[in-house]
Amino acid sequence: MLAGKKIGVVGGGKMGGALVAGMLSRGLMKASAVTVADKDENRRRELARAYGVKVTADNRKAIQKADLVLLAVKPQNMAEVLAQLKGALAPQALVISIAAGIDAAFIEERLGTGVRVVRVMPNMPALIGEGAAALATGAEATAGDLRVALAIFAAVGVAVEVKESSMDAVTGLSGSGPGYAFLIIEALADAGVRMGLTRDVALKLAAQSLLGAAKLCLMGEKHPAELRDMVTSPGGTTLAGLKALEDGKLRASLMAAVEAATLRSAELGGRK
Repeated sequence: MLAGKKIGVVGGGKMGGALVAGMLSRGLMKASAVTVADKDENRRRELARAYGVKVTADNRKAIQKADLVLLAVKPQNMAEVLAQLKGALAPQALVISIAAGIDAAFIEERLGTGVRVVRVMPNMPALIGEGAAALATGAEATAGDLRVALAIFAAVGVAVEVKESSMDAVTGLSGSGPGYAFLIIEALADAGVRMGLTRDVALKLAAQSLLGAAKLCLMGEKHPAELRDMVTSPGGTTLAGLKALEDGKLRASLMAAVEAATLRSAELGGRK
């Protein structure tokens, strides 16, 4: 799908680097076809050494003649970067952005008429190939463009298509979701220590429990409520624990967290 294509990556930070690693490990393209722009000299050296890609400090140079341009910069830097890139895109270039809160229209308006854009909201576990990404196409993007973008993000986890209007909700759920999960794991481990387990054992058991539960959900054979019922015996330990969670309003708190993060995403993108 990307064979013979030139790739320009603007922003070689953790997520940009993870995507490059994922694409290379899946054989989507060769390292010689990739140029990564990053302002940090040490990071450029690290990327070149780790993956064999070309590196530069010049954003415009990175995207020259590129068939695919991946924008992996911070949202607050996007306007400045787009101003630098305007007029430098090859006619055939597909632009993929992973900047939170920045919609496709924002990019299209600043890069010019006819630019094909796919907006993506990935999350942190993409760093280990276990990410969750949602993709939305801009006004000019084609079905083929979407397939290319889905292939790239499937290389580092799970990738799904959503409407642009749903991207703030995606940010609040899966974009911020790992943060909620880390807090839950930390709390479970703290409770285990309180009940007499050593810290390392408690943390390992807590993290693996969430991992196993998540994998069962992803198998798709049963609803989470059915899976919960399978481990909840009448009058048993799990039921006692679940009652404590409901009394503490865990469900309501998690729903409120997603809502708050969704609203913040809209605010950051000027969509109050």
